[in-house]
Amino acid sequence: MAKKKEKAASPEEQPKLFYIFYNKERWDNWIKTLQESHFDAEPGNEEMPEGYTVLYNFAMDITLSVLKIIKLYQNGRYTKEEATEKLKEVEAIVMCEAPEDDLEDYVESLQISLLVLFAGCRKFLSGEYEKDIKTLVKEGRKIVEADMEKALDIAAEIAANVIGGAPCCSRYIKDDIEQPTLFDEWLIEIESIADAVASLKNFDEEAGEV
Repeated sequence: MAKKKEKAASPEEQPKLFYIFYNKERWDNWIKTLQESHFDAEPGNEEMPEGYTVLYNFAMDITLSVLKIIKLYQNGRYTKEEATEKLKEVEAIVMCEAPEDDLEDYVESLQISLLVLFAGCRKFLSGEYEKDIKTLVKEGRKIVEADMEKALDIAAEIAANVIGGAPCCSRYIKDDIEQPTLFDEWLIEIESIADAVASLKNFDEEAGEV
């Protein structure tokens, strides 16, 4: 007779992980790389200046690091409380004071964009968010100029859906907008979240790995 499958271990029963998702040294290394990059377009060169590529990779590195926490929560390796605490630790590093030099505006822009990543993860962990993405996008676009905080909350609900596996958000991103709003920028970040979620489909860590 075939043996019954053993019940999956609860987060409390799973071996605890020693895994550094993000640290200040990693942040500082990216800042140093940005400082060594240029953001001015070269005459006759149609390629995007390397600084913007570095900035994108910087943001994606943070996004992947944060979503690994969520993935391990989904895999039962962290409790909701443990995942929330790990999330706070990374957020404290990312939302630090921007350098007071030529990079200040770029780093602050990065931080504002990533607000939706952390807010979306908190929404996902809470399990309380609306599922109608189309309606959420309409509401966010309507309210963003009047109430940025509410618009971020709406964007976080969209992000929570995406973290949970819902498709988004390329169909809602408009390339022809002359002056995109913060809500549009958050939708772009949510699309990056979707890419990161897909790349982490098989991610897991064994106890003791670093």
